[in-house]
Amino acid sequence: MKILICEDNPMAMKTLSVVLEREGYTADVADDGNVGMEMLQKNEYDLLVVDIHLPYRSGLELIKFVRSEQGKDTPVIILSAFSDIQMQRQAGELGISEYIVKPFNPVDLVARIKSILNK
Repeated sequence: MKILICEDNPMAMKTLSVVLEREGYTADVADDGNVGMEMLQKNEYDLLVVDIHLPYRSGLELIKFVRSEQGKDTPVIILSAFSDIQMQRQAGELGISEYIVKPFNPVDLVARIKSILNK
């Protein structure tokens, strides 16, 4: 299974990629919205883990691209330092699978990923 991680925090990105690869997933990483967009155009992913606030393009813009431009219903987990209700509502309208507020527990995140991918 192939997962795209769009995260601008280097420590969070590294933690996520290491944990996911230990679980047998292939993890591609993008540290800004433009790189994330390029990767979405070139590759197929089974799941996206996206921060909302990214340089150049937001995580919400990436999700809108996947849903509208690509017409895909790829599962999406949002990781965000913001627990803003309005932001959660916007993300929910885009059909996300989970909204997780940072800091996150890597073990819990992996359990959620497995649950989503096994549906």
